[in-house]
Amino acid sequence: MKIWTNTKTLDGYLDGMEMTDNKEIAEMLLLGGKSIDLEEFPLVRGIFRAGVGDNNIPYDACAQRSVLTRLPSEKTKEYIYEETANFTCHTILQMMYRPDTTGSILGWIKKPRKFLGSRKLLIIGTGKIGQKVQLKMNNFMDVDTYDTASNPPETLEGKMRQADCVSLHIPLNLNTRCFIEAEKLSWMADNAVLVNTSRGPIVDEQALLGELTVSRLNAAFDVFWEEPYRGPLLKHYPGSFHMTPHIASTCDQFLIESAKDFKEFVKELSL
Repeated sequence: MKIWTNTKTLDGYLDGMEMTDNKEIAEMLLLGGKSIDLEEFPLVRGIFRAGVGDNNIPYDACAQRSVLTRLPSEKTKEYIYEETANFTCHTILQMMYRPDTTGSILGWIKKPRKFLGSRKLLIIGTGKIGQKVQLKMNNFMDVDTYDTASNPPETLEGKMRQADCVSLHIPLNLNTRCFIEAEKLSWMADNAVLVNTSRGPIVDEQALLGELTVSRLNAAFDVFWEEPYRGPLLKHYPGSFHMTPHIASTCDQFLIESAKDFKEFVKELSL
């Protein structure tokens, strides 16, 4: 079965499989986070998403053409959730102890700082990953949560104003695109940190650029509006904008298990 892909996620894990760059003969699609036009693939029979975000899968078009879709197995998803939560916690702690707040070895500079346990972390979105981040970060910070399913919308402003760090864990859909826009960013305290390991378009890129340009906020993103990211926020890296190349879930067990899931899907469609 001829496979077309728009991701490097499983590079090195699919030896022996028949890959193609020709969309017209591709029978299986292996997708990362980028969108596709299904009309460009006349022979496609199946689509596998190497991750848990499925906003780029054209479900309606697939249903019309009887194209099967598949996400990683529950076992694989658990590795994704756990490692993404771990990476998010690492990023939060890294931003709480960034050099401009702690000091520098050059000149042996030591800056006074607040006790980490008294600093407030707001987790927006309490799904699989958000819950894990909450559980882990309870050991380090004063953690609060907000979720549209359980909190009145009018409570978000007060929660964001009190937070030293806001961590985003919500899916991308029509209702959440630019969920964090100029007004919500204005609610954040001076020098607060925005962490995003969910989806880039949840945040208004230009609004965030405005806040970083005046050096009011700090941000750490693992996901972006386009990937690889080449946008205007690059001028604030390194500095107030910390960036990693969409690697929060990329541990060996996720890659091994995801490759197994993909091979099983290919085998199923090849029968």
